[in-house]
Amino acid sequence: MPRSNRPRRPATGKAGTAAGRPAGKKGGGGVPELDLERARAGIARRESAPDGEWMVRTMTARNAEKTYICPGCSTAVVPGVAHLVVWKDDHLFGAAAGLAERRHWHTNCWLSRTYRYR
Repeated sequence: MPRSNRPRRPATGKAGTAAGRPAGKKGGGGVPELDLERARAGIARRESAPDGEWMVRTMTARNAEKTYICPGCSTAVVPGVAHLVVWKDDHLFGAAAGLAERRHWHTNCWLSRTYRYR
């Protein structure tokens, strides 16, 4: 008998299913839905400033899960607050070292930072 190309009915609430999956199938269900907000936020952009080249990535409020100390104002960037993740692109010891020394900044602190040496 030829196979049908019609999509199958959802397996919820039927006999012969385990944990919402059809009987006899291995693996985990379908493909998860693409989160466009998370995909857009994951791309770093390059910024040039008098103090060097910087890579800046936006961290959305939804993805902010830890507490960090902002180097601009020395206060906490609490979970659930949108902020920026910043690292030096032209680090003396290479890009991997710059990425390892990344810092989490409040967006306003990063935009209003001064370029004088401390």
